[in-house]
Amino acid sequence: MITLYTFAQGFGQFSYSPFCTKAGWLLNLSGTPWIRKDMNDPRKMPLGKLPVIGLTDGTLIPDSDNIRKHLEDAGFDFDAGLSIRDKATSRAFIRMAEEHIYFHQVLDRWGDDANWNAVQQEYFGFLPALLRGFITKKLRKDLMRTMHGLGLGRMSVKERLERIEPDLAAITAQLGDRSFLFGDKPTAADASVGAILNAITASPVPTPLSRRVANDPVLSAYGARCAAAMG
Repeated sequence: MITLYTFAQGFGQFSYSPFCTKAGWLLNLSGTPWIRKDMNDPRKMPLGKLPVIGLTDGTLIPDSDNIRKHLEDAGFDFDAGLSIRDKATSRAFIRMAEEHIYFHQVLDRWGDDANWNAVQQEYFGFLPALLRGFITKKLRKDLMRTMHGLGLGRMSVKERLERIEPDLAAITAQLGDRSFLFGDKPTAADASVGAILNAITASPVPTPLSRRVANDPVLSAYGARCAAAMG
């Protein structure tokens, strides 16, 4: 049986990490038997991050995309019935969510002071208080430096909302009157997009972005459907 190594549940989500949520959802979609093992420190894992799946022979497969590939190589088609063009669109939506929308969610949690207080306790509450402050201060500083390098960390909240709005509009347009991005059943793209949208709305302290998604009847209902269908 496969073991999914993941960050813990939190803020009402399968995991603090939408990529761990994605991996769990993909496993559920594939019908593969699996068990969960929560971790706090992934530094000794391949690539030094989570999610990771462990196979019965001891092989460890890191990264949600690699996990998807393993499940597909084993015979499951997450995009069954999609045309070549739809599959290309799916890839673009996955990249938009994981390489852009996701970083807005990260800034909401790590860059917003009110949210950071909650995140620091929830993510790192297992650490002794004195050590926690020292470690998390450095982690936050390093992450914000990365966000600055990406450009999003240089923007105001208003500017970030303006930047992400076309992405949210694209998801809404793609959904149309469908339950999921490509029809009545979830596909690989829904595991990525849905997990990240739900992570945004699960902000411990509401932000302009979390309210934007939570108050959108199309996007919020879509996120709920994803969790119900794949969770």
